Amino acid sequence: MLNTWSKYNTNSNHVCVDKTERTFIKTSESLVHGLTKSLWFPRSQLSNSCSGFDKAILNQANTVVEPELVDERKYSFQVSPEVFNTFTKEHPFSNKTWDTCSVVGNGGILTDSSCGERIDSAQFVMRCNLPPLGNGYEKHVGWISLHCHYRRRRPFVESLHIYGNSLLLFPFSRGTTAICMRAIYSVEDLGSPIRPVFINPKYFRRLMTFWRAQGLGSAWMSTGLIMTSIALEVCENVHLYGFWPFDNHPYGLYDLTNHYYDDRKAKSVHAMPKEFGLLMQLHRQGVLKLHLGDCQRL
Repeated sequence: MLNTWSKYNTNSNHVCVDKTERTFIKTSESLVHGLTKSLWFPRSQLSNSCSGFDKAILNQANTVVEPELVDERKYSFQVSPEVFNTFTKEHPFSNKTWDTCSVVGNGGILTDSSCGERIDSAQFVMRCNLPPLGNGYEKHVGWISLHCHYRRRRPFVESLHIYGNSLLLFPFSRGTTAICMRAIYSVEDLGSPIRPVFINPKYFRRLMTFWRAQGLGSAWMSTGLIMTSIALEVCENVHLYGFWPFDNHPYGLYDLTNHYYDDRKAKSVHAMPKEFGLLMQLHRQGVLKLHLGDCQRL
């Protein structure tokens, strides 16, 4: 899980004219089968359970050297002084909340969507797994904000230039910390303005417990659901793009690739249709806005 967050455009307040509700009400009703009945979702419920604003990111104010942390797979390990020194001194969010935020999944529904400008109009943009933004994709997915396939340091760091001084969120677990530290040192050594941060494993476990209680069962949360959860705590108006886990376009019914940049299938540990059903319910309650289809037609 590698993700970028970007803050810019402090004057944006885009209002979505949305067709999702009337088109997908039947889809929503079938997808939410098995989720908590009559889900009512005040944001305070998520905040009180998970404390994402204060706890989501490891920093030197909410962590001490060499405590025993337990990761999402229940492996315990210690925070060494070397790792602790890479943490930000305090929480990286400078404001309590932003007005508008875009959370961008990587679904094939973004292909030819012309949503790039609308995505970039938000004050804060969250992306999942280092997706490609150039080569013509920017019209549909935007520029603002990574998938670490790079084995050499320089190509990896150069691929981050497009993200400017965004926050780069790494997982924090016993199995991933070593490779993440190599990436962090590469960023520092080669002078990238990107700001690496680690997700707090305590927050991750609380979040997993919270969503499973809402009906996700034993499924593993997707990166998109994690980013959406954080956005719901730090953003007044949350807009989702690229969240559509099905093989056919909802309007044209033509075939879609799994991602807008390739057709690699989702891991079986995730329950993507069930997650989408939950997001549809939150959309219907006005908690967030799901954008499906061509943004130029809305």
